[in-house]
Amino acid sequence: MSTHAKRERLLLADLLESAGPEAPTLCAGWTCRDLAAHVVVRERRPDAAGGLLLNVLKARLDKAMEEYTAKPYEELIQLIRTGPPRMSVYALKQIDEAANAVEFYVHAEDVRRAQPDWSPRELDPVFSDALWSRLEKLARLTGRRSPVGLVLRRPDGRTVVAHKGAPVVTVTGEPGELTLFCFGRQASASVTLDGEKEAVAKLTVAALGI
Repeated sequence: MSTHAKRERLLLADLLESAGPEAPTLCAGWTCRDLAAHVVVRERRPDAAGGLLLNVLKARLDKAMEEYTAKPYEELIQLIRTGPPRMSVYALKQIDEAANAVEFYVHAEDVRRAQPDWSPRELDPVFSDALWSRLEKLARLTGRRSPVGLVLRRPDGRTVVAHKGAPVVTVTGEPGELTLFCFGRQASASVTLDGEKEAVAKLTVAALGI
């Protein structure tokens, strides 16, 4: 059975191919070529991918990104479709699902929602629940830099506290939209925000995400 990560991987590859290498994305300053290179480097260059989190490896990451963005765009798309090398930890189904289902979903929306003719994508309930499950685990990490208290709420009333503090802003939306919001795509997420006007304004421009 196909995993969510595998499905989102193939969708991301299709979207990148359709949009073209110079199309914009929601990742500030990145074209689709840059985003494609990022995905490939993250999976195929673990020695450099650590630079996403560790400053000491930033120069190595920058060099790897430069090398991969110079490759033919079609080659990058194919590398995304075929997935990580057999010996990569990402080749393990459980790790791939845990590490990539959200990653690829967010990046697929980075491509879709940067285009002028994008339309909402309805997620199946099973995938929505999977995203919510991951969000419950990641909420405090993604919300750690929130300048205000942050509560995430599904339309059915289920909630998770992403950041303790006052005043509190409650963000309501479907799991996919809440995921985008918590990964720094606040302006593009279809959610409602309830709270003091000033607190809401601060939250919408906060540096949320991992």
